[in-house]
Amino acid sequence: MPERKLSSTNYYNQSFLEEKCALTELINLLSKRWMTEVLFSIEEGNTRFTALKEDLEHISDHILADRLKLLEQQELINKLYLPGNPPRTEYSLTKKGDELSTLLGGLCNFAETQMSF
Repeated sequence: MPERKLSSTNYYNQSFLEEKCALTELINLLSKRWMTEVLFSIEEGNTRFTALKEDLEHISDHILADRLKLLEQQELINKLYLPGNPPRTEYSLTKKGDELSTLLGGLCNFAETQMSF
C-alpha cells in the first residue's frame, strides 16, 4: 500500500486522530486485511507458517509474512527460531497479544449477537 503524502489533508487528519486517541492507531493496524484472522489463528495453536497458511487457505505468502512482521513489531506475537535441519520458526502470542485477542473475541461476540450486518 502506498504511503500517504506527508503534506496531504488525509495525513494531517489521521495524525490528529492518532494523537487524540491511541485506539485509532490500533484500529488502523487491526483493520488491515487478515490481521485479526492471523492473530486468532495463532491463538488457536497454529504456530508455524505452513499451519497458518493451511488455516487461512486464501491468504498469500506475502501478506501472511507481512502480517506476522507487523504483529511482531507491535509485540503482539513472539517469533522463535528453532535450529535443526531444516530450521523452523514458530509464533506465539505475547501476554499483550493474548490480552488483545481476548478483547477482540468479545468484540466478535458482540458483533455476532448484537449487530445486524
